[in-house]
Amino acid sequence: MDDEKPVLEQTTEAMSNAAEAAKGTAKTAAKKVRKAARKVAKKLTPKKARKAKKKSSAKKSAKKAGKKAARKAAKKKKKARKSRR
Repeated sequence: MDDEKPVLEQTTEAMSNAAEAAKGTAKTAAKKVRKAARKVAKKLTPKKARKAKKKSSAKKSAKKAGKKAARKAAKKKKKARKSRR
């Protein structure tokens, strides 16, 4: 610890460092738990349900891709109009 800094400031700094460390640890633990839960869920769900889910998610991603392409085209048109001015 620094002798030049007041004690209150030193303790505040130490407490904030401890809080940040705890926050990082909690995030890591949450990620590991989430990953383990996915593995268990994958084992427990029937194969038919997994196949149906894959098909529906593929359709959703196709829809999202179409929407994104439309947005990009609209942005390009806007930029072209602004550059002409």
